[in-house]
Amino acid sequence: MNSALVKIEAKTASVIGQLVELDDDARKLIDEGQTPAEYIQLLQDKKLYADAIRFLAMALPKREAVWWACMAVRSMMDKEAPPQELATLSAAEAWVYQPTEENRRQAMAYAEAADFKTAASWAATAAFWSAGSMAPPDAPVVPPGPDLTAKAVTGAVLLVVAKADPDKLDEVYVQMLGIGLDIAQGGKGV
Repeated sequence: MNSALVKIEAKTASVIGQLVELDDDARKLIDEGQTPAEYIQLLQDKKLYADAIRFLAMALPKREAVWWACMAVRSMMDKEAPPQELATLSAAEAWVYQPTEENRRQAMAYAEAADFKTAASWAATAAFWSAGSMAPPDAPVVPPGPDLTAKAVTGAVLLVVAKADPDKLDEVYVQMLGIGLDIAQGGKGV
């Protein structure tokens, strides 16, 4: 793996590790001075894919993390996907292209309409939880927690993996991480 994850500001894995929920086996692998790229590679080598996804979702800036969720969903989306699913994903992507308050709230409207049951709805939720207020526009501001975007991105990516053929899970995990790592390297994730 190219270690130039230019979109990740943290210089060490331990900085991100303090912010993200990891399984005990994954947490024990964090060493002082270890770069995020080294840690993600180690998690992949140990097949601790869900932890690698959680870690990367927290490490990426919020906009890039939401884009990862969108690209992961789009990469596995059925060509016959329901129009509502496509619209929900498009709403999340619209926020990435133009992270306005209107697009952020529109993404949440689509996520709510999907009852938070799809990977696309969690990508849209990630956009909503990226900034602003979680309360209605006319209510006092309730900022989202700093880890909520990463949790929603993780949910989206893991839901994509959950729909994969069980015999190809490792392959799909690696594919999803590849999309996220491409984005972390400054790519488009496609």
